[in-house]
Amino acid sequence: GRAAISLERIAINLDDARLPDNAGAHPRDLPVVAGGPAAYWSTLPLRALVASLAAGGLSAELSSSAGTFVCNHVFYRLMHALRRRPHVPGGFVHLPVTPGQAVRRAGAPPHLETVAASRALELILATAVGRAAAPQA
Repeated sequence: GRAAISLERIAINLDDARLPDNAGAHPRDLPVVAGGPAAYWSTLPLRALVASLAAGGLSAELSSSAGTFVCNHVFYRLMHALRRRPHVPGGFVHLPVTPGQAVRRAGAPPHLETVAASRALELILATAVGRAAAPQA
């Protein structure tokens, strides 16, 4: 039910699900990577991404938590895999649900048209790649 595109700041080394996932897994108080660091910061240019999305007419925000389940798990594993590749930016973006998903949920949650979601991802990639390729001052 996110009302805006959420750019996650930090991934934490914790799997703690309140509900089972689609495969029935229900981890509680487990590390994502045993012995891994407590957290990883996104290496995406987050403020530039928020500005780029806003300039494109899309609502975006910084988020300090991807939760402690599947999204955080994916984000943490990505950043753990990229830890020895500092030249490769990485992060995690939450998108609002699509209109089709919204109609199946109680209370008509906020949603984002599929075309707008695709445009958002294009802007995110263009901004992140453009920033990575730009000479550093």
